[in-house]
Amino acid sequence: MTPYEKLKTVRRSDRPTARDYLDLLFEDRVDLCGDRRFGDDTAITAGIGTLDGVPVTYLATEKGRDLQERMRNQFGCPKPEGYRKAIRLMRQSEKFGRPVVCLVDTLGAYCGAEAEERGQGEAIAESILTLSGLKTPTLSLVIGEGGSGGALALCTTDRVYMLENACYSVISPEGCASILWKDSSRVSDAADALHITAQDMLQFGVAEQIFDEDFKHFPAMCKTIRRQMADDLKLLSTFSLEQLLENRYNRFRKFGIFEEGGVMHGTAL
Repeated sequence: MTPYEKLKTVRRSDRPTARDYLDLLFEDRVDLCGDRRFGDDTAITAGIGTLDGVPVTYLATEKGRDLQERMRNQFGCPKPEGYRKAIRLMRQSEKFGRPVVCLVDTLGAYCGAEAEERGQGEAIAESILTLSGLKTPTLSLVIGEGGSGGALALCTTDRVYMLENACYSVISPEGCASILWKDSSRVSDAADALHITAQDMLQFGVAEQIFDEDFKHFPAMCKTIRRQMADDLKLLSTFSLEQLLENRYNRFRKFGIFEEGGVMHGTAL
């Protein structure tokens, strides 16, 4: 499939949502609500549970399973209180030594006036800062669309996985086409230019692994994902705190390419 065809695939309403994955990846789940400052945002489902017997904190962007849920969840676009809820649980996980596992499927952060009034940009920035420096192992799985800073807020982790048709992009192809060509009908060209596919992300080093999509055998698919997550968390837990943070820092520092003194550095994006 072309990048745009993959994008349309992950936007289909019949794909499993984050809650479907949560039910199969984690046992003994307890959802926790509220940011302790304004309210709760159902676009992010968060809580604690166990992953193969290991206590973890989970953070997941939830689009909703039907139109009513999707409208209530802003179609998976979190508001500031959603990110602040995530930040609250990140800090809690650090306090109790629990790893953090994030599931991402969002067009991007909610862009309404009320979100801007309550500090949307600051909330996203604080989430990125908190997660990138968290003193506990962290994992992210992009199960659908990873759009802009709204997705990055839950993806500055030690490992990033993607499903085979998942997409990850700095801006939506529609927005890119409107900005570059003043023509939103060129969305397919924009998707090609942006290199949004999971295969692109694996090549660039932005993602560590791609999982096959097998929704006809969804429990078995989630079992494979859970096993890989458990193995990686076990490996990450063997690192010293200093090495864990250094590895995470270096992971993101290597993204991109630049020229200095006639010498090319970094990974070509």
